[in-house]
Amino acid sequence: MNYREAGVNIEEGYRAVEKYRELAGRTLGSLENAVLNGIGSFAGMFSIKDLISAGAGMEDPVLVSGTDGVGTKLDIAFKMKKYDTVGIDCVAMCVNDILCHGARPLFFLDYLACGKLDAQTAAALVKGAASGCRESGCVLLGGETAEMPGFYDNGKYDIAGFAVGIADRKNIVGGLSIREGDALIGIASSGPHSNGYSLIRKVIPDLYADFGGMPIGQALLEPTRLYVKPVLALMEQIPLHGMAHITGGGFYENIPRMFPKNENHGADFDAVIKNGSWTIPSVFNRIAWGTAEAGSGARRSETEEADPESAGQALLETDAALRGLMFNTFNMGIGFVIALDPNDTAKAVEELDNRGFPAWEIGRVEKGAGKLRFM
Repeated sequence: MNYREAGVNIEEGYRAVEKYRELAGRTLGSLENAVLNGIGSFAGMFSIKDLISAGAGMEDPVLVSGTDGVGTKLDIAFKMKKYDTVGIDCVAMCVNDILCHGARPLFFLDYLACGKLDAQTAAALVKGAASGCRESGCVLLGGETAEMPGFYDNGKYDIAGFAVGIADRKNIVGGLSIREGDALIGIASSGPHSNGYSLIRKVIPDLYADFGGMPIGQALLEPTRLYVKPVLALMEQIPLHGMAHITGGGFYENIPRMFPKNENHGADFDAVIKNGSWTIPSVFNRIAWGTAEAGSGARRSETEEADPESAGQALLETDAALRGLMFNTFNMGIGFVIALDPNDTAKAVEELDNRGFPAWEIGRVEKGAGKLRFM
């Protein structure tokens, strides 16, 4: 028996790498001279000289890194046979995290694993990663493709990655500037992003059900928004006191993460969110309806006369337990939150809106114990 008979197709791997090389080359941009070798080497190389150049003008350049994956959203991509957007999700989950500390991403590496490699499918996944890198201004520096027959089912892939960015120590956003009375600005998400899909897959089993004239599965594959460029541009104009990427754990877990810890490892502030300060996108109403239906068949009689989105909206307004579950799982239409001086709110919202990132003042910071509550 040879390696191919054991389930690993080396030639298909070579074809995939050739496709990756071209895709990665398109991400070089202004950092072209910083990258010393191409895809297919044993390691990616990024010039320290150019790294210093990237930190030009900084008093104390600090590297900031983050890692994440796409999670079970991939299962929807497989079932819909659409692979070119989840790579964007992988990049976004990493670069949006390091952005919370004011870092500009420099490079990204991915890890792709599967049961049986298909170069075309793998290239579509990496195409999304390359697209996310270009939009974030960072380089796709390298990665790994692992073919693992018998471990992953044929046709199934997993993708994860990590990003490295740079920030001046004095400009790192760590929440130390947050004060009582600060405003909280929420920036629109594009949908559930890459979180909560283990629940979504249970409560929306029919991915081809109609959703505003498209299959609901297509809406659920909308990629995670990349907040890097608009937020970094905003930082050049306005002091930002704290930032939070709304990922797994929704509002309740992520917004309080921006608060600095006191000597007792707690926090001295609460995030107070104003109900109705933005419109929850209809995809979350559909998820809420499905969640309620899955939890209690009796509710179907209450909502059967209405369409799922309207019924879900009504349930979110009347069912406190369901609303709490949703806000503790999903971003609910707000993918990124910024704390700043209330006098800067109007300027920040206008700047973000002008860049195509709708934003709203959604709440404020009050004295507290590191909790989140609604008003």
